[in-house]
Order: sequence, then C-alpha cells, then structure tokens
Amino acid sequence: MNNALTPKDSDVMLPGELPDPHVMGGHHPAQIPPTRHLSKKKKAAIIVRLLLSEGAHLPLADMPEKTQSDLIEHMTDLRLVDKTTVTSVIEEFLSELQDVGLAFSGGLEGALQLLDGSLDPAMISRVRKNAGVKVVGNPWDTITGLDPQRLLPVLERESAEVAAVLLSKLKVSVAAELLGKMPGPRARKVAYAVSLTENIDPDVVDKIGRSLAEQFEAQPVSAFDEGPVERVGAILNFSPAATRDDVLSGLTEEDETFAYEVRKAIFTFANIPDRVDPHDVPKVTKDIDQAVLITALAAATGELEPVAEFFLNAISKRMAEQIREEMQTLGKVKTSDGEAAMNSIIARIREMEGAGEILLIAEGED
Repeated sequence: MNNALTPKDSDVMLPGELPDPHVMGGHHPAQIPPTRHLSKKKKAAIIVRLLLSEGAHLPLADMPEKTQSDLIEHMTDLRLVDKTTVTSVIEEFLSELQDVGLAFSGGLEGALQLLDGSLDPAMISRVRKNAGVKVVGNPWDTITGLDPQRLLPVLERESAEVAAVLLSKLKVSVAAELLGKMPGPRARKVAYAVSLTENIDPDVVDKIGRSLAEQFEAQPVSAFDEGPVERVGAILNFSPAATRDDVLSGLTEEDETFAYEVRKAIFTFANIPDRVDPHDVPKVTKDIDQAVLITALAAATGELEPVAEFFLNAISKRMAEQIREEMQTLGKVKTSDGEAAMNSIIARIREMEGAGEILLIAEGED
C-alpha cells in the first residue's frame, strides 16, 4: 500500500471535527467500525486517492459534473487517514464489489451503447429521439470518432469560432484534410479563428462539444452504409468502360461537382500504377489465377499498356518472362473477357485493402 496516504498512524481527521476520546492513541473500540466517521462519498474519495497513487487510470471525466465536484470537495476535506481506516474502507469496497453480479450504468444511453452493433441503427436512433437522450461522458470522444465527411457540413455552416474549436479537437491529419476541402475564404477565416481559442474557457469548449454531439445524434440514420458518391463509384468500378464513360459524361452535365467526386472515388485498372505500391504487386498476384492475370495484361493495350508494364516490372524477372510468353501465345483478347479479368484483379485489390493486407496510395499523394 502506498505510504503517501499514511504519514503517521493517526485517526481520520476531518475539518471541524475533534478526535473521539474513545479512540485516542489509535485504539478503536471493537464495537465501533473505524469507517463510521466517513460518508459513502468520503470513502469513495479514499478509494480514488488510493487508486491514483498506485498509477491507475480512472475515467473520472465521464462522470456527471456534480459527482466530479463532490469528489474534489471531499478529497479537499480529507487530511490524514490511518492505516486501519484505509484497510477497512478497502475491505468494505471489495465486499460490495463481490456482491455485485452485473452493473448497468449510464441509464438509457449506457444501455444503447452496450447494444450498439447488435441492434438496428434505425431503432437506436428512434429510441434516442423519442427519449430525448442527452449525450453523456465526453462529447468530443463521440465527435472525433465520426467519419470526417460528416464533420465538413458543420465546419461550413457553424460560426468560424465554433468551427475553430471543432478543428482544434481533431487529429492534425483529419483537420488538415477538412480544411483543404473548405472554400479558400472560409478556410482562412476558420484558420484565423483558431488563433483566438488560446484562452477559451473549458466549460465553453464542453458546451460546444455537447451541442455538436447532440446535433449529430439528432441526424437521421442513413439507410445505406456508404454515401452516394461511394455507391456510384463502386458500381462504375465494375461497369464496362463504355458504360462508365457514358455515365460520367451524363453526370457531368447534370451535376459537375458530384461527377468530380465520383471520378475521384472510382478505382479502375488504369488507376493501379498510381494507387498500388509496386512492392505490393507480388501480394496481389499471388492469389490470382495465372490465366486471369495473363488475360488482363494481354488485354491491356493502348492507354492501358503502362498498367501491364507496371505489373511485369514489379514481379520477378523469371515470372515476367513466362507471362510475356503466355501473353504472346494468347494473342488478341475479347474486350468482355479482358474487362472481366481486369475487374477480378480490381476486386482482389479491394479485398486486400479492406483486410488491411495492403494500403492504397491516396490520390494525388507522391
């Protein structure tokens, strides 16, 4: 036990209290429990002090503000606690823990967090809306865990000061990504507002966080896991080239901005040299049927010829020579067969990326 709590074997001394004449000299009558002088909150303060002194990490910030305030008050009131009292408090605490079978804390929101991933997200959203559940714990933990794309509209519509606080709470890489997606004048205004947050009151930051978190909680749950850009991009990834070009031309006429985002989301055979690390090519080709690989590379003519060379230069010289011979033997490949083989390779790359086996290079990254 850490002796920092027990400078000497004195009894519990609370401000405004006199030592009990029956317990002078450190001798407690057997019938008087040494913790009788202490309320439950003071006992809790002793346990917290003891755990902190032993290096334990306690998520005290998740407690209600009133509980945190009470804890500070009682830790301030307590001065010296003798070994016998500390031992009794610990034994009482452990006894209560042993009697507990399960703990359901956090009320309705705590229950919803426990069930997250097991229930229908739409059901959870309706329950929150009907009950008017408020965000509990640290709201910034909720916000920083969201998809950055959900944060961008908030950065664009909220005041520059609120946007600056939000930006300051995000990881630097995420903040930089979002700042780059804002229009120039707005980005400059928000960046300047960050310089004004140095002396902002923590309570104000907490209130901003709770307000934003409640806005996100109030947003309706999407029926789809991905946004429209990602869904259209995924469909066009595996569409014939002629269909893809035709759809993109039509999208450009209807909504140029949306078409631009879809083009960025598309990952086709032609994008492989720019998005796949050459060192990962052997991993990609390892599980692909060689006949499929040969068909795809043989079909990669004209503008796609650099893709075939990218593959052949990234694998062993012996294997590359063997594949070149097979490609010459195969001759001209039907367009439909070539596109099917290319899509098989794209699908494998996507599978490996999703499994964390490879990491695609971000568009525009050197």
